[in-house]
Amino acid sequence: MVKEALIAPANMSLIGIPGWIFSVLIPIIGVAVFTYIMAKRIAPLVLAAPDYRFDRIFTRIKNLLKLWLAQWKQPRYRLAGVLHIMIFAGFIVLSVRSTSLVIIGISEDFVLPGLGGTLGHVYNFFKDYAATMVLVACVIAAYRRGIMKPARYAVPEQYGHDHTAEAVFVLGLISLLMLSESCFEASAVAANLQSGLHAEYLAPLSLAWIISKLLLNVSVETLQPIHVVAYYIHDLTFFFFLCFLPLGKHFHVITSFFNVFFMKLDKGTIKPVKWGVEDEQLDDLESFGVKKFEDFTWKHMLDFYSCADCGRCSDQCPANAVGRPLSPRFITIKARDYCFSHFPIKGDFVKREELIGDIYTEDEIWSCTTCGACEEECPLAIEYINKIVDLRRGMVDEGNVPQSLQKPLSALEKRGNPWGKMEKKRADWATDKEFAADCKVKILDGKKDTAKTLFFADSITSYDDRIQEIGRSTARVLTAAGVDFGILGKAEKDSGHEVRRFGEEMLFQDLKDQNTDAILASGAERIVTADPHAFNALIKDYKGLPPVEHISQVIASAINDGKIRLKASEEGNGAVYTYHDPCYLGRHNGIYDIPRDVLDAIPGMNRVEMIKSRDRSFCCGGGGLMLFYEPIEEKRMGQLRVEMAKDAGATVIVTACPFCMVNIEDAIKTSGLEGQMEVIDLVELIDRHLVTE
Repeated sequence: MVKEALIAPANMSLIGIPGWIFSVLIPIIGVAVFTYIMAKRIAPLVLAAPDYRFDRIFTRIKNLLKLWLAQWKQPRYRLAGVLHIMIFAGFIVLSVRSTSLVIIGISEDFVLPGLGGTLGHVYNFFKDYAATMVLVACVIAAYRRGIMKPARYAVPEQYGHDHTAEAVFVLGLISLLMLSESCFEASAVAANLQSGLHAEYLAPLSLAWIISKLLLNVSVETLQPIHVVAYYIHDLTFFFFLCFLPLGKHFHVITSFFNVFFMKLDKGTIKPVKWGVEDEQLDDLESFGVKKFEDFTWKHMLDFYSCADCGRCSDQCPANAVGRPLSPRFITIKARDYCFSHFPIKGDFVKREELIGDIYTEDEIWSCTTCGACEEECPLAIEYINKIVDLRRGMVDEGNVPQSLQKPLSALEKRGNPWGKMEKKRADWATDKEFAADCKVKILDGKKDTAKTLFFADSITSYDDRIQEIGRSTARVLTAAGVDFGILGKAEKDSGHEVRRFGEEMLFQDLKDQNTDAILASGAERIVTADPHAFNALIKDYKGLPPVEHISQVIASAINDGKIRLKASEEGNGAVYTYHDPCYLGRHNGIYDIPRDVLDAIPGMNRVEMIKSRDRSFCCGGGGLMLFYEPIEEKRMGQLRVEMAKDAGATVIVTACPFCMVNIEDAIKTSGLEGQMEVIDLVELIDRHLVTE
């Protein structure tokens, strides 16, 4: 054992009481209080609705390593992300030291297994720099949060007070941990150097090294109380911090590990009405959706606890950007505040309140486009769409549906499309005499025609005069590629994609069943659609169907196989194109490169990217029934998107979604940019540039 100049805390006497007794009592009391608080915090999760999150364990471990340990999404906001990574990485390294310090207060010779030799010296070297890095990051973060105050941290008056004070306080606690640990070690080194004894090597220019230099001229008698006081400050701060975490937004320090592990694995999907209940059993349920807090699943309550209040979700939310009464951040924070007040640490649980009206407003919940920007941005894998849909299910079950949506929903129920048009007119776009003279489209009604490929047009392509051109272009491109295809005609119903996401589960089930029967009866071996919403529904919401492809995927394969050739851009060198990623093709299904590859296959294509593209693409505000909803907003999402295209220098916006086409075309008109800018669907552009023999 190496002789030390200072008496260790375990061997000291404080007011006549051996120091090791304090070193035992502090962790016992700290752990007991923490256990009690956690038991109270876990209680709502025990009372919550079930949620199945124990599948695909290896995928979950991979996500944990990537999103939680490697902090993969943090650098998307550069400065804040780097600071967070510095603090997080430092904590991971110093967790070993903090654990050993607790025991050193009881037994001064304690060394964690494996750290008694060279490995221990290597660890101490990096530990010193880790403490220094964390302190520097905390100082910068405190200045940024308390002085610079980025706009995304602001809290509107209706949502209560902001959490700046709590954030700065926690940064102070972390800084105190770094300073006290470094001071504890530095004082021992300084005392040993003065006494001519062996001194532990400190990493040059680290916090501990600097403090040791400052203490070199301090007497050993003075260093002794500094050494002991630094130890107990660290011990007390460590356990106070542990017990403080579950009381506020920093609860995510504890829960984020579990939240990421149990994260949603399949983008674009919607949770079932109730886990364990099959679609055929839905009629037996007494209630649909979330109406009271306990109707949320335990995973969604874990989401509430895990929010870091960083504001990234709301900063990327298009509904929030245009002034709709929705901010994803406060969907979570208001629920967490509700949970803290109704399931208090001290006292009995409080009688519940109604979620809609008391916690959330109707407009707030209906304002979401389910674009997924919030979920894509969240570094802690918090989910929003399933909660929004469940809240809508609860409102629909109570008959609480916005006036503007009642008519299209009723039409969907009666006619299978939100416009209420006759079923027999669904194939009129394909039987138009002028079009049919050049391109024959089979009707797969199970009576005469058969085809290997089914083109699922969906309602907007079938009934909207402008969007019918996308259907015709799709038919011509498929024909040019040598694809044997047909459509369902009047047997096709709306895919129900937005019906489900607007909370009308039973109507969706009816549409799904009718479409499934018609698709299987057609005998088609694959399905192609030009509508990302139908694409997502057929893949994620339906079961037992043939493989489904978006038209961009079919075009890309045909180009690669040489089945179709494209001529140079007709618009000449003056046209500048930009591609707008549809939410349900991009974020929800990860198809980003294929449409761009198709565009770039056009000779002479001059293409630029907008500031918000790919997984940060900005929702147009359309999407199924959103065309009928009349939200409260300061400006249309489509107008903001058109401005982004203009700022990028584009004159032509290319999209791959009929709903985006409608909204962006309207935005160009209302923005006064007709003649300066146009929008075209990808398949229309390819149709225009086909080389025909």
